[in-house]
Amino acid sequence: MKIEEIVRYWIACAEDDWKAIEGLLKNENYSYVLFFGHLYLEKLLKALVVKETKIHAQPTHNLRLLAEKANLSLLDEQLGFVLRVNEYNIKARYPDFKFEFKQQCTKEFALEEIEKIGEFGKWLIKKL
Repeated sequence: MKIEEIVRYWIACAEDDWKAIEGLLKNENYSYVLFFGHLYLEKLLKALVVKETKIHAQPTHNLRLLAEKANLSLLDEQLGFVLRVNEYNIKARYPDFKFEFKQQCTKEFALEEIEKIGEFGKWLIKKL
C-alpha cells in the first residue's frame, strides 16, 4: 500500500469509531463512549505517524507515544488531556471490582469529555 492509502485507511477507521460513539451515546453506554473516543484519537494519531514517518505506525494504544512519533509538539494542557484519554482505554476494558470508572461515566462527564476528544480530533485532522 502507498503511504496515502494507509493514511486514508486510518482516517476511515477513526470515522467508523466516531459513528460507534454516536450509537453508544444513544444507548447511554458512557464508559464505552470514552473507550471509543480513545480509539478515535489513536487512529487519527496513527494516520499522522504514517504521514510524518512514511512507515507503518507501531501497534500501540499509547496516545502519548503516537503523538511523539508523529512529531507533535503538545502544550502541557494537551499532554495532560492525552494522558487522561489514554486511561479510558484501560479503565473501560478492565473495570475494577467496584466499577468505579463506569460510575464516574455519567452522561454529563461523557458528553464533556467526548466534546474535548472531538475538538482534539479536529485539530489532528487539520494536520493531516
